[in-house]
Amino acid sequence: MVREYSQIARNCERAVVMAYRELRGVGRADMESFHACTTLYRIHHPEASVHEARRLVAEWIDHHVVRKDNGPTPGCDCD
Repeated sequence: MVREYSQIARNCERAVVMAYRELRGVGRADMESFHACTTLYRIHHPEASVHEARRLVAEWIDHHVVRKDNGPTPGCDCD
């Protein structure tokens, strides 16, 4: 297996995308993986509402996994 090194700048975004890919890679369902990643985001950002976490996680998965885009994404201000 060849690993690609991440160009994602935000730690929480990188963690969410990596977790989603790995969960899907071991056969977890899409929504199960999405909910796990929403929980992961909220661990990084306990101040975030569930709605905000779901929105960002959905945007990041769409951006990095579905569209395979490498450009910047909207999101939180953390490093």
